[in-house]
Amino acid sequence: MGRWILAHRIGLAAAIVVCWWCAASGPAAPASRKVAPQVKVVTLPESAQPFFPILAGPPDTASMESGLVTLDPGKSVGVHSTKGYEELLVPLAGEGEIRIPGKHAIPIKSGCAAYSPPGTEHDVVNTGKTALTYIFVVAKVP
Repeated sequence: MGRWILAHRIGLAAAIVVCWWCAASGPAAPASRKVAPQVKVVTLPESAQPFFPILAGPPDTASMESGLVTLDPGKSVGVHSTKGYEELLVPLAGEGEIRIPGKHAIPIKSGCAAYSPPGTEHDVVNTGKTALTYIFVVAKVP
């Protein structure tokens, strides 16, 4: 019989839900057969930490990776590229900017979501007076 697991955390005025359908319990799949991602529950930390991995990619997901990031005022994650991935940032608390070299800064805060296409070099900087906490989700482009 199939089962599903729902994970949620309410805090920072946000609810995070991570769900997948589980496969039926039973014997392990043969090594030659690809196993589909399974339901996974991730409990998010109660207290702030600089980085907390939510999803680490295959085999837990088809291609998605995600994490919870907390930046203190004035701090940044450092310039990096999305390379062959799309990226979504969902700010949960605080305010900051996405800085793309050679372009103007894009403000971000709770209540918005920001998308970066593949190959985008950028930095995320906390420009506020309190911690900037956000979830990022990246997925490999086929």
